[in-house]
Amino acid sequence: MKPKALFNWSSGKDSALTLYKTLKEDQYEVTTLLTSINQEFQRISMHGVHISLLEQQASALGIPLVKMELPKEPSMEEYQDIMTGTMAKVQAQGVTHSIFGDIFLDDLRQYREDQLSRIGMHAVFPLWKQNTSYLIREFLSLGFKTIVTCVNGSYLDKSFAGRIINQQFLDDLPENVDPCGENGEFHTFTFDGPIFKNPIQFEIGDTVKKTYPKPKTEAAEEDNEYIFWFCDLISK
Repeated sequence: MKPKALFNWSSGKDSALTLYKTLKEDQYEVTTLLTSINQEFQRISMHGVHISLLEQQASALGIPLVKMELPKEPSMEEYQDIMTGTMAKVQAQGVTHSIFGDIFLDDLRQYREDQLSRIGMHAVFPLWKQNTSYLIREFLSLGFKTIVTCVNGSYLDKSFAGRIINQQFLDDLPENVDPCGENGEFHTFTFDGPIFKNPIQFEIGDTVKKTYPKPKTEAAEEDNEYIFWFCDLISK
């Protein structure tokens, strides 16, 4: 019997490729998708995608979705409490593993492993330390389609938001930007590919600028905020 697994679904390309590989290798029974939601805006944390599109994805994947709703700016204690309650419900269904699409960030992996080990669960990282140039080419060659929903203004300008990732997009990326955006340079929404029963239908809306204050330890006098550009996707 295969161990039951929770899949941490962000709605973007890394999640989609990780799920594809997980289903193909068939080592785990993926019983649930888990996505963090901004409670106030009803959008996926960081990606800025409305839950109506997330729900379309889950339906097209044929996997039950659990939405973990978080306050706008949760404290670490609030986050831990919400996560603990969510994971307890998942564990009660016999889930023993939690699958992530992380590739590089060692401190994030350590945090995930530490938190899961405390409740007797195991973390799985199918893409870990793989070459991101190869991964994005593989992603595109498999027929996945994904659109950029958020860009970090420290790395990319507004024009990159709302673009479909293709070879031209990759050619246009500055040298200091990872092709998978693994350092948080950009986030995506995957709307078609081999794991979906049907494409996700949407229209491209406005691109808006949002700013967030930098920690005092990072802020310079003339640059005390982070800038992000979000492209709104409207469900059809």
